[in-house]
Amino acid sequence: MTEINNNISSENLNIDIAKQLKKQKALKITKSVIAYVFLTIFAIFALLPFYWMILSSLKTETVYREPIPTFFVKPSELQWKNYQTVVQYGNDLFGSMLLNTIIVGIVSTLLGIIVTIITAYAFAKMEFKGKNFLFSLLLATMMIPGELFTITNFLTVNNLGWTKSYTVMILPFLVSVFYIYLLRNAFKQIPDSLYKAAKVDGCSDVKYLVKVMVPLTAPTLISIILLKFIGTWNSYIWPRLANGGSEEWQLLSNWVSKGFTAAGSSESLTTLKMAAATMVSLPLLILFICFRKYIMRGVSKSGIKG
Repeated sequence: MTEINNNISSENLNIDIAKQLKKQKALKITKSVIAYVFLTIFAIFALLPFYWMILSSLKTETVYREPIPTFFVKPSELQWKNYQTVVQYGNDLFGSMLLNTIIVGIVSTLLGIIVTIITAYAFAKMEFKGKNFLFSLLLATMMIPGELFTITNFLTVNNLGWTKSYTVMILPFLVSVFYIYLLRNAFKQIPDSLYKAAKVDGCSDVKYLVKVMVPLTAPTLISIILLKFIGTWNSYIWPRLANGGSEEWQLLSNWVSKGFTAAGSSESLTTLKMAAATMVSLPLLILFICFRKYIMRGVSKSGIKG
């Protein structure tokens, strides 16, 4: 009799455990569905402006200005010629500004990353008087909006006669306290025992920095390089201000703000502006998609230890 009761109790217990597991599984599935629905809705809201920009760039001006907007266009009605019109607008203005953007982006990124590496290494591994105070002053400058420096920087470069040149567009992008802060944190995570071992092997400080520190912090450096280049690519106010509105020395972001008017008319064509904005934004979007894991990994690793 006792054995029968034990078997019944065991069966009831198994049934209860099975019910509990089913409830937990159902709850887990419900949470996952809610989370994915929530993320999908926000993803749609985030991607909608880009979709509208690309779609508008492929419409005719008449269709774009209809009272009821259309979110879909037949493939046969897509106006790919808008992009050709934009590129040819203004006597090859696109080509000259693209060249300016590439030159400024590459040179400022290369020089800026060298300055960032040297400065971050000094604050992370070297010992000198006032190091922490000086680093605190640098961090304090991050609290000041960049727009406040625009006028003083313009007066400085104007007095030096650097306007309407590559110099005035490259120098302001060389130093970024935020990137120095990120790389310093990454350098501080490298144990000092590696430095002592390198010194025993007769390694100089410069060789240790290049051969050990830089490779170990590659994800952070890649993210800094990408973000620095993207920042230069998107620069709008400074190139326009520092070069006095001269089209010869402006960047692609300034090109987007051009009139793009129809022939014989002063009315701006929004579809052409959308096409220009798409051409400027698409390379950055592709760049971010290809290297997003390096950006995320570099920023997350740099924020572990301060």
